Amino acid sequence: MRALQRLIQGRVLLLTICAAGIGGTFQFGYNLSIINAPTLHIQEFINETWWVRTGQPLPDHLVLLVWSLIVSLYPLGGLFGALLAGPLAVMLGRKKSLLVNNIFVVAAATLFGFSRRAGSFEMIVLGRLLMGVSAGLSMNVQPMYLGESAPRELRGAVAMTPAIFAALGIVIGQVVGLRELLGNPGAWPLLLASCLVPGVLQLASLPLLPESPRYLLIDRGDTEACLVALQRLRGSADVAGELEELEEERAACEGQRARRPWELFQDRGLRRQVTSLVVLASALELCGNDSVYAYASSVFREAGIPEGKVQYAVLGTGSCELLAACLSCVLIERVGRRLLLIGGYSLMTCWGSIFTAALCLQSFFTWMPYLAMSCIFAFILSFGIGPAGVTGILATELFDQKARPAAYMVGGALMWTLLFLVGLGFPFLKEGLSHFLYMPFLGVCVCGTIYTGFFLPETKGKTFLEISEELHRLNFSRQSQGPEWTGPEVVLSTEL
Repeated sequence: MRALQRLIQGRVLLLTICAAGIGGTFQFGYNLSIINAPTLHIQEFINETWWVRTGQPLPDHLVLLVWSLIVSLYPLGGLFGALLAGPLAVMLGRKKSLLVNNIFVVAAATLFGFSRRAGSFEMIVLGRLLMGVSAGLSMNVQPMYLGESAPRELRGAVAMTPAIFAALGIVIGQVVGLRELLGNPGAWPLLLASCLVPGVLQLASLPLLPESPRYLLIDRGDTEACLVALQRLRGSADVAGELEELEEERAACEGQRARRPWELFQDRGLRRQVTSLVVLASALELCGNDSVYAYASSVFREAGIPEGKVQYAVLGTGSCELLAACLSCVLIERVGRRLLLIGGYSLMTCWGSIFTAALCLQSFFTWMPYLAMSCIFAFILSFGIGPAGVTGILATELFDQKARPAAYMVGGALMWTLLFLVGLGFPFLKEGLSHFLYMPFLGVCVCGTIYTGFFLPETKGKTFLEISEELHRLNFSRQSQGPEWTGPEVVLSTEL
């Protein structure tokens, strides 16, 4: 309650969260969601376009190939965007990187909007690639920007807001994609081009808000601008103590350059941080949440929900994740990061096991489809409470200022690559394992629980300096005399 009062008091911080989120992870969730509704309409457009050009219909397997390309280029673009995020965040700053990112949004919306009039499905392909680049960049820069702008007692809650906006984007995309709105055959270009609206909102609001104080002081060396930004973000609160803390960190890390991504793997002092980032980012994408969404429609049909009402039941899955993300935002500063991750993965293992059993037994018991449907909602709630949001905080809290942009590049590239591979391999897994499809994902959830319980340090309520000190002790705990820790190092170069 105290944290909520502090957040309301700092109205500029609240506006910063909203402005960064609407053009950041909201776009990711929105564009991930809206592509489902016009699937058949776009496939028909691809076939019609080919007929007009050649006088012959395009074979079904080639139509499916083009559609698969449209879907898979989104995570591929996300990979490129993740690799761009680090250099842009250092060269332009966090806020300007988010603003420049909207160039990709405007270009993609233009391609989507005029694709049918131009008779070009290639414009849809290119537009999806550009939206992927935008999502990959914003998903890395947004949590970095917000994590550096938030006060210590709110850092976890603020860093959870990207997950809330991603879930909100999924829900809004599902609503807008309903047949009664923009999900009908004639409106799909407008549906795809509607990604322009969040981009315009961000372009109109974010320039009025401050840059990350930590970036201004440590990266730019601008004490005056840092003080102004802190005063705007904290409202009437006294910022002298926080500024002194930043000055101490700045003094402890003088004269160093930004880390390159591959250097993170070579530094023994970052071993625990890099391992945690790689293991838990991989677990986030391989835990099976996407497969539960993919199974949802068929399970709802098996439960007897009429075909015309299935889309509304699917809308409930997105609403579950949004509710869970909001709940996690409230709990994270009370129970800590580790407990949310352990609880989330443990519950996902439980519900996933019951879900697998229900799929196997649904032909023997009439009530099994209803159990499977309940497990879908419970699994998504468990995912939203823990892994969905907490994983995104890791790169902000575990890495110091000089390594943070590179860490986001590594984590983002890994997550987008795995998202691409899971989307590519899921149909084959489903065909090969049938009802036992979920068994590999259960193994990942168990591994995520074990790793978090034994190896991930708690960061709740600690300053970045305190976190760095603790991680240094963990990385060199087996040496009788490890190198003396001198504090995190400052980024004074834009080179990555």
